[in-house]
Amino acid sequence: MNFPLEFSVSSSSTSGIDTLWDAKYEKNSLKCAIPPCFEGPGKGASPEDLYALSLLNCYIATFKVFAEKSRLKYDKIEGTAKLVLDQDPSGNPWMAKVILNYKLFSPDDKNRAERILKKVETQSMVINSVKSNVEINWTVI
Repeated sequence: MNFPLEFSVSSSSTSGIDTLWDAKYEKNSLKCAIPPCFEGPGKGASPEDLYALSLLNCYIATFKVFAEKSRLKYDKIEGTAKLVLDQDPSGNPWMAKVILNYKLFSPDDKNRAERILKKVETQSMVINSVKSNVEINWTVI
């Protein structure tokens, strides 16, 4: 892997708070919308959803790479994320906290799996690039 790496995405929308729009990455598209809590229609991924999904999936992707390189076999990894929006002392809204919870099922070596899970916490690029407080919890089943 040679750095720097680049990823390009795009979005386009017509006017109106109720209008859904398309966000594009590679050759795929994703419907986006303003969530109901901000007076939008929902029915699409909000920027807040994408933020939480980005952190959630960064950990999973990093784990998959490390597990593959260390030849760790497992049935599956699954995760959930909870994003907490709040206001800073000046009253500005911000994404204060993200709680990430993961379950790793049936690894062939539980001790190695736990070492990898701990290492992933320090090596996940997206997670390590945000100002939000990120809490990571994992369980090996």
